[in-house]
Amino acid sequence: MDGYTLNPGDLLWGRLEALGECSVYDRTAPEDIAKRAGEAEIVLTNKTVLSAEILRHLPRLKYIGVLATGYNVVDVEAAGERGIPVTNVPSYGTPSVAQMVFAHLLNLTQHVAHHAETVRDGRWAACPDFCYWDMPLLELAGLTLGIVGFGRIGRAVAALARAFGMKVIIHDVIVPAEMPEGCRMMELEEVFREADVLSLHCPLTPRTERLVNAERLALMKPTAFLINTSRGPLIDEPALAQVLNAGRLAGAGLDVLSAEPPAADNPLLTAKNCYITPHIAWATRSARQRLLSIAIDNVAAFVAGRPQNVVNR
Repeated sequence: MDGYTLNPGDLLWGRLEALGECSVYDRTAPEDIAKRAGEAEIVLTNKTVLSAEILRHLPRLKYIGVLATGYNVVDVEAAGERGIPVTNVPSYGTPSVAQMVFAHLLNLTQHVAHHAETVRDGRWAACPDFCYWDMPLLELAGLTLGIVGFGRIGRAVAALARAFGMKVIIHDVIVPAEMPEGCRMMELEEVFREADVLSLHCPLTPRTERLVNAERLALMKPTAFLINTSRGPLIDEPALAQVLNAGRLAGAGLDVLSAEPPAADNPLLTAKNCYITPHIAWATRSARQRLLSIAIDNVAAFVAGRPQNVVNR
């Protein structure tokens, strides 16, 4: 339904096409879904929504594959009532997302792009001193990283933090059977209070929606940074914009927003010291190749009568 984001041309659909007659559309508007997929037995989607109403217009449908880990774009209950398995692709992007956490964190603490741009503009060549910097440059060693959500990505972020010499504190609703060396489990509010950097890695549920709200932001150090590479609605965006603009939080690095693409009046787009990337933490070529491979494996397993990674059993 929407193959372009996963594969803008640098990957191959060959293994999928070998499994049967296959049509790939770059993007599909809601009004075109029934026309394009009305005869399909298998549908793959990334962000194209397959609601209960739309599923009623797909009478031959036998399988839905989501080209992502999150599967909220599909009404899995409605699919289950028709005996249609819905599969996802777990854990394909762990290294890439963890890498993006530190891309944002290093941007906030070193301001590499900003200073490189000033050099390009000729400022260093005209400088009376051998060096200059426009913002405080911070060393990560010794800082405390708070991680909310300690699944695969949270653990990968913790390992990178330890390599940088950071202290790591964690909150998760499930206490890990084994805690990695150098990591401490804490209550949620304690993590907000103690973290110099807070990184979100929890799923979006009714319990976690607007987990980062005005009350919890007030607990954070004014020198702290907030990183979100998980789900946009974890954050109350107006509340975050307010504390950033008031100088009550040092900065934020966000790869996700509550609506994507965002509305032009989203307050975070113009908030002070807020750096936003367009939901690309998952999008390294390596991660997309893993995603595509697992998605095709899921289809092949279904065709062979052994469905895997089913989320609505």
